[in-house]
Amino acid sequence: MSLNEVFITRTSHFLPNEPVSNDDIEEYLGYINNKPSKSKRLVLRNNGITKRYYAIDRSGKSTHTNAEMVAQSIRGLFDKPEDIRQLDLISCGTSSPDQLMPSHGVQVHGSLPEAGIIEVVSPSGVCCAGMHALKYAYMSVRTGEAHTAVATGSERLSRTMRSEMFDEEASKLEALAENPYIGFEKEFLRWMLSDGAGAFLLSDKKNENGLNLRIDWLDGFSYAQQMEACMYMGSDKDADGNLISYKDFTNEDLIGRSIMSIKQDVKLLGEHVVPLGITKMRETLEKRGWDVKDVNYFLPHMSSNFFRTKIFDEMEKQGIPIPYENWFVNLPNVGNVGAASIYLMVDELFQSGKLKKGDRILLLVPESSRFSYMYGGLTVC
Repeated sequence: MSLNEVFITRTSHFLPNEPVSNDDIEEYLGYINNKPSKSKRLVLRNNGITKRYYAIDRSGKSTHTNAEMVAQSIRGLFDKPEDIRQLDLISCGTSSPDQLMPSHGVQVHGSLPEAGIIEVVSPSGVCCAGMHALKYAYMSVRTGEAHTAVATGSERLSRTMRSEMFDEEASKLEALAENPYIGFEKEFLRWMLSDGAGAFLLSDKKNENGLNLRIDWLDGFSYAQQMEACMYMGSDKDADGNLISYKDFTNEDLIGRSIMSIKQDVKLLGEHVVPLGITKMRETLEKRGWDVKDVNYFLPHMSSNFFRTKIFDEMEKQGIPIPYENWFVNLPNVGNVGAASIYLMVDELFQSGKLKKGDRILLLVPESSRFSYMYGGLTVC
């Protein structure tokens, strides 16, 4: 069976509302137990983020759903609304769907009445979910199952970071004469995460009126067989590091222990996320016959600028160094948008006017939830 070449012919993004500065974060997310955060300044100093976007207003009221943001990013791929009917597939990845059921993908489709009756898929996960959506769309076009497809990545986590999610837990601690500030593993991510969506249009035919990104390969790996969960939501860890589902907690504990909040084991993250990811990237580059000397743009998804030197040093240590001048990141200006981050980076680079035919782009997307990684190789043509 012959396989099609697959091209990203257009890219798009949607970021809700006006950018939120570091000084205004708690004006949107609120003060937990009416107390300013103790960790905010430290985390912001390390993560290097200066602006982020929230799909809420200052009162905490939602302005956009996740599905609505994705639908807007998809519309940005087309010159005319009726052109959306040419699609064969919509593949949507996120870690923060608006509901458990129906799936995120069909909600996006439901927000696109101009689309036809098509296949829709919804890969789950965290940061890698957007890349999983891209790989499904890529494989569908490559095998001829689809001729034109859209892949998306998106997040809407701001509502889950609002202070009311944690107030009862903090109040209980205060009543017990304990430290009324919630644990760092819960508060840490409040200063990291952002909302937004990105989309790619994939085709088995080049766009003859501009540049294209040929997808040369996409590879993914999971270390879950040897690593415990590092980032989790709708669950909590027991003493042995096992996850206990929200379904096994009482209603009182769901609120009193803020079980539905997103949490991260910072010690596990710092110790493992970079070495594991760079080891597999080196092996993948060898397998795919890619030499880092030929990489013109390296797009690493980073949750924090804290990891910039750690990634650089580990790549140098493992013999695959890429100089900083070949890196392309936009973390300071958009924040960590999880599954959408790689879409936002590619979109900004694609629209920048910097690319020229023959340029090679290397993608790195780590996911700390249980240490999964996705890598991709693109060529400008």
